[in-house]
Amino acid sequence: MVMEALLKIAVLFFFLHLSIPVNSSPSQHLQIINAERRIDLNSHIIKVYLTLKVENSGTSPTSEVHLAFSPAEAGHLAVVKAAATTGKKKKKTYVPLDVKSAEIPDGPNGTKFFAITLLTPLGKGESITLEVLYLLTHSLEPFPEEISQSEPQLVYFHDSAILLSPYHVKEQTTFIKTPSARVESFTVLEPTKQAGSELRYGPYDSQTPYSYSPVIVHFENNNPFAVVEELEREIEISHWGSIQITERYKLVHAGARHKGVFSRVEYQTRSGASGVSSFKSLLAKLPPRVHSVYYRDEIGNISSSHLRTDFLKSELEFEPRYPLFGGWKSTFLIGYGLPLQDFLFESPDGRRYLNFTYGCPLAETVVDKLIIKVVLPEGSKNPSAVIPFQVDQHLETKYSYLDIVGRTVVILEKRNVVPEHNIPFQVYYNFNPIFMLAEPLMLVSVFFLLFAASVAYLHMDISIRKRHGTEQINHVWSLAVIVMLVCNTFLS
Repeated sequence: MVMEALLKIAVLFFFLHLSIPVNSSPSQHLQIINAERRIDLNSHIIKVYLTLKVENSGTSPTSEVHLAFSPAEAGHLAVVKAAATTGKKKKKTYVPLDVKSAEIPDGPNGTKFFAITLLTPLGKGESITLEVLYLLTHSLEPFPEEISQSEPQLVYFHDSAILLSPYHVKEQTTFIKTPSARVESFTVLEPTKQAGSELRYGPYDSQTPYSYSPVIVHFENNNPFAVVEELEREIEISHWGSIQITERYKLVHAGARHKGVFSRVEYQTRSGASGVSSFKSLLAKLPPRVHSVYYRDEIGNISSSHLRTDFLKSELEFEPRYPLFGGWKSTFLIGYGLPLQDFLFESPDGRRYLNFTYGCPLAETVVDKLIIKVVLPEGSKNPSAVIPFQVDQHLETKYSYLDIVGRTVVILEKRNVVPEHNIPFQVYYNFNPIFMLAEPLMLVSVFFLLFAASVAYLHMDISIRKRHGTEQINHVWSLAVIVMLVCNTFLS
């Protein structure tokens, strides 16, 4: 009875948010001949593969094809990619297409639209096949919300059996792939078929624009729900030959919350049945040729880590101090060094630029908030970042040892980051090599002043004599001035 009530509430919720007149399509002359959607639920990061065959049945050419996402999906979208395909099977080729956010005034309230820009306009009677990939985060709802150590994790997935589209769809099919064949329940809309761990909805014929048919799937998913609430990565560049990386993590298990008492004895003796949805180790994919790797938390260094390196990659497998169950959190820090010549280059116009990988090095992890700080050498000017997607950028100044004017810091912030964001980005800046001599000259000056102060002190006569009292006071004041100058030099 509870399950039926939840299904009715969900259906009512979706219909209330997506009811729309049929004649609100942005391009009445476009139609989808065939749509096939495959939804992969094996991870807590949902991957949706969409194949569309689009035809222009109008009289004028068009250069854009729109995608529509429901209000429930709009807030959890992490990535949307598209490509045009030609050929069949092994000879199929993919041409990436530009995808950007779009506005349709007469679309349903809360619906988010994206426009796919075609390389060449689609003429009258022509058709094109598009491959679309989009990722959703935080879209699996644990039910029950709390489980004991010995219980598996069950989750809800909400979606539509019919593709939400601003165009008329002639034929479509939706496939939903679950991690295992254990599916507690699912919405049945004829024709519906279950085969092992896969559900098939459709084929459905002749669907009007913005048609929607809510479905709910309740299934078992014990894969780790690793979510980094905040990751701050600091990349400090030194032109003396190294790059130092410091990463600060706030990690949480975002699955069903753990209830009851944790038994380590049961966890270790019944590893296949106890705490099946928990995780006790993580894998970080680091750049090749890393050195000076350390892993610690607030208590101190953690020794439960293994580093594997070669010329192509480095992998750090590490364990938190305790296994993570639903709702449990862990805060830790990872640091390492990299050779400067592998990541810092000079552009044809004379500018230096850092080429590094964006995103989080942890595998199959969602980052709610990612902050990347690129600390440039002192004296750097005109910094600019080139990133293949939208991020928030701003500058600040950081002071370190022996700095005079401070170091420029380029800060890049982004929310809802997934492994598909692990792609290179660049930070360009101007740098005069003369600034590399600033710190050595400062050190030489400090040692010279110390030496001069020592020589002056050794040649002073500080014995107390009556007739030379005034002269002695002058000597003491001179020594005090020299000491103050040396101290000010160190503090600056």
